[in-house]
Amino acid sequence: MGSFNRRNFLNAFGTFSATALFSSMAQPVWSRNLANALVAVKECKPEELAGDEDFWYYVQQSYTVSSSLINLNNGGVAPSPRIVQDAMKRYHDLSNEAPSYYMWRILDQGREPLRKNLAKLAGCSEEEIAIQRNASEALETVIFGLELKPGDEVVLSKQDYPNMINAWKQRESRDKIKLVWVNLELPSEDNAYLLNSYTKLFSPKTRVVHITHVINWNGQILPVRQIANAAHERRIEVVVDGAHSFAHMNFAIPDLGADYYGTSLHKWLSACIGTGMLYVKREKIAKLYPLFAAPDPTIPDIRKFENLGTRPFFIEQAIGKAIEFYDMIGSERKEQRLLYLKNYWMNKVKDIPKVKLGTSMKAGFGCAIGLVSVEGKKPADLDNYLYSNHKVHAVGIEWENIKGVRITPNVYTTIKNLDVLAEGIEKFAGS
Repeated sequence: MGSFNRRNFLNAFGTFSATALFSSMAQPVWSRNLANALVAVKECKPEELAGDEDFWYYVQQSYTVSSSLINLNNGGVAPSPRIVQDAMKRYHDLSNEAPSYYMWRILDQGREPLRKNLAKLAGCSEEEIAIQRNASEALETVIFGLELKPGDEVVLSKQDYPNMINAWKQRESRDKIKLVWVNLELPSEDNAYLLNSYTKLFSPKTRVVHITHVINWNGQILPVRQIANAAHERRIEVVVDGAHSFAHMNFAIPDLGADYYGTSLHKWLSACIGTGMLYVKREKIAKLYPLFAAPDPTIPDIRKFENLGTRPFFIEQAIGKAIEFYDMIGSERKEQRLLYLKNYWMNKVKDIPKVKLGTSMKAGFGCAIGLVSVEGKKPADLDNYLYSNHKVHAVGIEWENIKGVRITPNVYTTIKNLDVLAEGIEKFAGS
């Protein structure tokens, strides 16, 4: 089948029986339209569908994003689709009818089914998944929970996320471990260079390597599996920051070779704000201490990492609807659409004088996140210009050797939005 069009849509609509049609009338129009559009494209290849604006229009209607602002900072935190928002509100209202009853005796019973569904999405055992509030909490559980002694070395990158860097620095200060720094020159389309940047620093004292799967500053994808393989050959443990890779790209966590993996679910999965996930390889659970005290911190049970106390159960349980929405769109379709959107705006601005791109356009080295700068101009000036003159919300980046404005579209972003962005960049570069 070719690309989506109105005729395909109408034909798909006709495939529903009268019973199914009338039973769906309780659904909002946007929901029925999206369901029909998905039927119409079931034979389309993801890469063919990536640029089909007719189809993605129906996905866009699943969101409630502002029409007065072009949000291109989805890398910070992404909005949830309507069904996730509605679920969270419903669970919140239920909780307030009798909090101690509905939270602990009703909603809390949904954690195990939720754990199972997250594990299916991650491609691992449900006994390796703990529900957290964000990637920082998940990864700091690992950073502060690993048994390390003075003189042990940890290899990490200056381009890692600040919360993780600060956590490792705290361990360095308190426990006298040694931090060994990689300093990446990015963007790169050379996996041998990226691999060697880490492995050349491994020594007999190296105990841990910390790898960011997708660098948040510019969207660079690192060859995690290759680095992990080299680390395991030397009995080095592998911690992977997956804040920007989970539900962004199509992969299974075990395929990365990670011993530990943390992510935020309010980024690319579009779950409610304040949701995250921790993966710990089963044989590693017993020796990892939990961040919040458990009755027995040495048990080999992934649930020991969830002793947070009273928390917003209504937010946690709405993750289930985010998983359903993600599965409905499809992981390959989403990845291809995000890559298409990034490359669309980059292609429009790459030949503009003074404009410099800080992200690869090749699959495997970059996906949704892109970085742009203008020679002789500060990132903050471009960021402010885009917002003030075109109502484009992005974020200026100045971290180590990475400087520019980070642009992060999502599945609800339209080509018209990106045309406005490109026009703004061109005018700023020529000013």
